Amino acid sequence: QDFLQTMAVNTGLELNHLKILDNFQLWNTYDTLRCEDIHNYTLPVWATKDVIDKMEKLAELSLLSLFGLYKTEEKSRLQGGVLVNVILNSIKQAANSSKQRKMEVYSAHDTTVGALQIALNIFNGKLPPYAACQFFELYQESSGQVSSYLCKNNERYSVEMHYRNDSSKDPYLLTLPGCTSSCLLEKFAELVSPVITENWSKECGKKDKMKDIFIGFDVAVGLLFIFDLVLLYLLYHYGRCRRRNNYQDI
Repeated sequence: QDFLQTMAVNTGLELNHLKILDNFQLWNTYDTLRCEDIHNYTLPVWATKDVIDKMEKLAELSLLSLFGLYKTEEKSRLQGGVLVNVILNSIKQAANSSKQRKMEVYSAHDTTVGALQIALNIFNGKLPPYAACQFFELYQESSGQVSSYLCKNNERYSVEMHYRNDSSKDPYLLTLPGCTSSCLLEKFAELVSPVITENWSKECGKKDKMKDIFIGFDVAVGLLFIFDLVLLYLLYHYGRCRRRNNYQDI
């Protein structure tokens, strides 16, 4: 509380907003200071190492609260699991295709990398630094074993994951929980299936905007048609153009 109060005074941000972890105000402030520090800009006097470290811890907590901590698997199906599905489909396509594509590269924010790692349950709890990279490598192995992903010449495939978050060191070899570091493709697909949804919009509860537009248009046309019928009826029976019978009152 005292730290956030001090941050509110130093940054000009509202204290009540800083208390809400998922509104990113504190995170964005930390990110800005981090960028300035990397590019050798002079930081504000109040932005000491101790302050920056505390902001980093709170930013890490924000990331966890956004993608993990509570109902992680359910949230991952709508967040990082979407990217897991894209990557898995690319891997399957590479294993079953004669095309010689060697690599696919995605540009991402730290939140994207964090969401992906949390969905795979390989997140180390720290904010992905700048230039961090999550690798997925597909290996082709000759084997006589039967596999659902056997492809050309009875070959089977395995997946390895590596994470580089320090340019001074080699990437770290990661292990998907429930498998080995070199995980058979069919096993990998099985283990990540809980965070993959078949219909994201339906599961998210997101409505089809175009469908709503068409329904609204149909309703409007229907109401206009009914209004026209009522108007014609009134004009016919009560309007000036109604043909009168001059002897009807005799």
